[in-house]
Amino acid sequence: MNSGKVQYSGVKSSDNIQSVVTDDSCYSKKKRYVRKDGSCNMVPRHVPEKWLLWVTDIFTTLVEIRWRVMLLTFALSYILSWLFFGILFWIIALTHGDMKNPNNEPCVYEVRSFTAAFLFSLETQTTIGYGFRGMSENCMIAIIVVTIQDVISVFIDTFVIGIAVAKMASARKRAQTVGFSKCAVISIHDGHLCLSWRVGDFRRNHMVEGTSNAQLIEFQANNNTGKVDITYKDLIIEERSVILATPTTIIHKILPGTPLYKMSLKDLRKESFELVVSFTYTDDCTGILHQTRTSYTPSEILWGQNFQEMIRVTRKNYRVDYALFNHTVKVLVPELSAEEYDLKKYSEQPKHKPLHISSPTPAVELVNGNNLEAEKASTSSAVQEHKL
Repeated sequence: MNSGKVQYSGVKSSDNIQSVVTDDSCYSKKKRYVRKDGSCNMVPRHVPEKWLLWVTDIFTTLVEIRWRVMLLTFALSYILSWLFFGILFWIIALTHGDMKNPNNEPCVYEVRSFTAAFLFSLETQTTIGYGFRGMSENCMIAIIVVTIQDVISVFIDTFVIGIAVAKMASARKRAQTVGFSKCAVISIHDGHLCLSWRVGDFRRNHMVEGTSNAQLIEFQANNNTGKVDITYKDLIIEERSVILATPTTIIHKILPGTPLYKMSLKDLRKESFELVVSFTYTDDCTGILHQTRTSYTPSEILWGQNFQEMIRVTRKNYRVDYALFNHTVKVLVPELSAEEYDLKKYSEQPKHKPLHISSPTPAVELVNGNNLEAEKASTSSAVQEHKL
């Protein structure tokens, strides 16, 4: 620990956090583990039975795919079902002889070609009913096929509507309305160095309750084998449960035993960790559980900064200015680690003087003197009795 003059540091407040100049020029070249939007920067390779897993959980697969792929899949499901049953009705008409003999009583009226069979299949499944084509009582097989097609069409409609509703009510859409500050800050709070970041809800209807979590992810690359070892360290957060009616600053107090306790400003700029923070909450309107995530690199952790106040009290309500959500103000913070700061703080405290035992009071001396005289008197009386 340097016992000399303590240096204080702070970064100028700016809307553009990326313009802050730091010494961490090498870390910006590394890929993020978690992107700023909360998505994981990971590409799985050589997954065993990958296609089987996708088909087995087809509902989740369709919910996760893009809208254009989903719409194309649903359109193909309808078109292929119309085509399949149209082929069946065409085969039934060929077998029954409806194509060759126009005077024959057909299985399906006005179906004497493949095009007519396809149109009949489409009209049956979509319940259009133009009135030209219809079933007759001559072919039981055609009646069975129409019944099966109606049942399958109900399943397809239910599946399509369920997927569309689930995709529109996806938790990711609600998670985009809950945001984190672009940077995290280190400042002094309650006499300790603290790491803090801000989280806020940008919608009017807020969530019921939320819980904050934070993990420090460290990367260690082995140059010989090319493997990367990833370690996860949990950060203790004060007041983890939050009702996010207004933007809240989440605080992690840097105490002994935490990963950042021995890290100064100079050490912070040389580190290659990633701070991943999350906020898990329940939506007030839908009751669905959501989670919003983001990450901070060492270059996005500003030393000697505090978040600017954005809440104003009026006569009727509380006003929140979200234009100040990412604004910070400069404060004086020593460039020491939390360990060095605590040692310096305790060493500068005034030492207590040792307690001295005072001389006995006159009352005590009087009592002691009386006891001594009584002891002498008793001794002299005993000697006289012995002589007698």
